[in-house]
Amino acid sequence: MVTYIIRRLIWSVVMLSIVSIITFAIFFLVPRLAGATSEDMAARYVGRTASAEQVKVAAEKLGFNDPLIVQYGRFAKGIVAGADYDYGPGVERCPAPCFGYSFLTRLPVWPDLLDRLPVTISLALGAAVIWVIAGVATGVLSALKRGSFFDRAAMSIALAGVSMPIFFTGMVSLVLFSYGLKITVAGGTYTPFLTNPATWAYDLLLPWITLAFLYAAGYARLTRAGMLETMNEDYIRTARAKGLRERTVVVKHGLRGALTPILTIFGLDLGLLLGGAVLTESTYSLPGIGKYAIDAIGRQDLPQVMGVTLVAAFFVVVANLVVDLLYAVVDPRVRLV
Repeated sequence: MVTYIIRRLIWSVVMLSIVSIITFAIFFLVPRLAGATSEDMAARYVGRTASAEQVKVAAEKLGFNDPLIVQYGRFAKGIVAGADYDYGPGVERCPAPCFGYSFLTRLPVWPDLLDRLPVTISLALGAAVIWVIAGVATGVLSALKRGSFFDRAAMSIALAGVSMPIFFTGMVSLVLFSYGLKITVAGGTYTPFLTNPATWAYDLLLPWITLAFLYAAGYARLTRAGMLETMNEDYIRTARAKGLRERTVVVKHGLRGALTPILTIFGLDLGLLLGGAVLTESTYSLPGIGKYAIDAIGRQDLPQVMGVTLVAAFFVVVANLVVDLLYAVVDPRVRLV
């Protein structure tokens, strides 16, 4: 088990290194291949009002004339140890971990992301609890009552949930429950959990349900398919022949055997959402990482976009590491892989 954990940790570090190389290539190599010069790259940092001479000086100071391998080394070092950005008129310090420095806002990217991270984490984790419980429970009941009215109705609703985009269900939910019935908050407000847990949950209730509805539908269908396959296995018949209670057979043996694909997709979904639930945060005007990314794209603030990309990739890698470790708990045979 220890060897399995160490191996997964090493691979996670390797994957994060590969992600940093790919991210650097997207933001620094691809523009060069598309014909961008060092001055074009520097112009994105110093703004549109800078003169040609100022842009040329900034390109030299920021190191855009250096070989790409040197630029990547400086980029990777900045993430670990921080970086100084000398763009001509002055030197700006970006403390570690430096995920970029916005010359439009004159602020490092990481503190901005750190301020918005609680919003995104609250949204993702709250919705995840709802969709896992609702989706898995619905899938198990549908599998046990295969062909019944409940099964057909649940799978029809699941199909509708998968088909409807989040911005549509979000807008409809706002019209019905916020502006119509006035049951929930119309959006745009967030109360920190430590300030008032009840208000925190009330502010996020509608975004949670809207986001969970989209994912719960897919989890219900996936759980149903897995349970139908697992409940026909020989070890299930053996467990029943031994006289075990049906609840024990279903939960301990049937559901546990069907959890592996659910864990896989859960790690990907949660990791991506922790990197920013873009559509949900935009629909409900929540000041999270997803809305931060949309605003940065609108301003063409590439350091902020790059910072969001790195943080999102980090969460995906960490979420998959946690899933790999949970595999060993759900299925001991995985420890040998």
